Amino acid sequence: MTNENTREIVLDTLLTLERRREYSNKLMKAVLDKYDYLSVQEKSFIKRLTEGTIERQIELDYYLDCFSTVPVRKMKPLIRSLLRMSAYQILYMDKVPDSAVCNEACKLAGRRKFHNLKGFVNAVLRKLSGQKESLSLPDEEREPALFLSVKYSMPRWLAERWLCEYGSRITVTLLEGLLEIHPVSLRFSTRLSAQEIESCLQVIAGQGGEEEPEAKISQSPYLPYVYSIENADGIESLAGFGEGLFTVQDVSSALAVEAAGVREGDFVLDACAAPGGKSILAAERALQVLSRDVSQSKCTVIEENIRRMKAENITVQVFDATKQDAALIKQADVLLLDVPCSGLGVIGKKRDIKYRVTEDSLKTITTLQKQIIENSWQYVKKGGILLYSTCTINRAENQDMVRWIEDNFPFRAEPSDDFLPERLLQERQRVKELLAKEGRYAGSDRLEEACVQLLPGFMEADGFFFARLRRID
Repeated sequence: MTNENTREIVLDTLLTLERRREYSNKLMKAVLDKYDYLSVQEKSFIKRLTEGTIERQIELDYYLDCFSTVPVRKMKPLIRSLLRMSAYQILYMDKVPDSAVCNEACKLAGRRKFHNLKGFVNAVLRKLSGQKESLSLPDEEREPALFLSVKYSMPRWLAERWLCEYGSRITVTLLEGLLEIHPVSLRFSTRLSAQEIESCLQVIAGQGGEEEPEAKISQSPYLPYVYSIENADGIESLAGFGEGLFTVQDVSSALAVEAAGVREGDFVLDACAAPGGKSILAAERALQVLSRDVSQSKCTVIEENIRRMKAENITVQVFDATKQDAALIKQADVLLLDVPCSGLGVIGKKRDIKYRVTEDSLKTITTLQKQIIENSWQYVKKGGILLYSTCTINRAENQDMVRWIEDNFPFRAEPSDDFLPERLLQERQRVKELLAKEGRYAGSDRLEEACVQLLPGFMEADGFFFARLRRID
């Protein structure tokens, strides 16, 4: 397949994403599966160019606007996507000659019936190429939020929000962390011995073909049964996956289950469970787990993972968490409540989330979260645990929601330090100290001390939040 054809695949993928029909991570997998016959180099090119263009979209638009007579937002969708992917190649893919990028872009415009805009495309890209060494960012002192927005390609309103909540030093580190590579996490069954895990990893490491880069595998610094893997072409094809030796689950999600302190003999209710990672990990410690989600399609995914992982003590049910099930009142020793959220903590894996979330949508999601909490809290026995979690770094969905739970229901947040690894606690302490220096944290706040916020750039995990609350009546 020629370069122009691989570029055309990227263009079509970007146009699909612009229509908001699918999230980028799912669409990227579907595209690579469809063109699985391509060489490793061609698939790597498609993946890097697509993901890079999405990730750097705000920055690319900023520089394109410097050289275009038509603002990017007013361009025809195809021309906009074509210029973005070409700008990314010019700025971030040194192995691709700028002249080739410009020529291929003009050819693509012509093939897609935009012959009259070939000159425009060529002029914009030639100007960008000629001045790429002297491009300047917005003034950092005068407009700090705009500066961060362009440099790290983050919506300006989010940069402003994080500057307000975290201060400049933490925000910069956080934004850098969100742009880093976020490998896939393999969570091995806790029933396996260290030797069994090591044997499986050795087989995985030797699976790559002659053309493929060797898989890079590293153990999580937090949990001995979680490993990250890079350069793996299709997790489902890895040795041990089909046999249920491991599942895909970020260490942050596993840490939340650890914080719940599930014990042998417990009945655990996972109210928003898909794809089932927390349910399966809890089932490796508990007597029985009830795993629920809102639709049959979500529950089917849970069931598939349960069967593969051979977790026989889990029951799966379709149930809307915004409704209440009277039969379960005061039945659960542990309630796992991983509520729907804005997903701002997993931007590194779902790169287009940051463009979909709005200030209005944040208000809508917190309303939904409260509705789920109101209809679920009574499932917890007196003295039992509600483990509240999200995959976001937005206070309104996290610390503020835990405070709301305490204010309205018979729960009290308590520290989960005894269940967490020392390395994580040390990194968390560093964040607290930086927050204190910025005047944004008071160590005397009991509730704040009980909450655990994982931040990319500071922790080797997705952005994630959890809090352990005990029912006190």
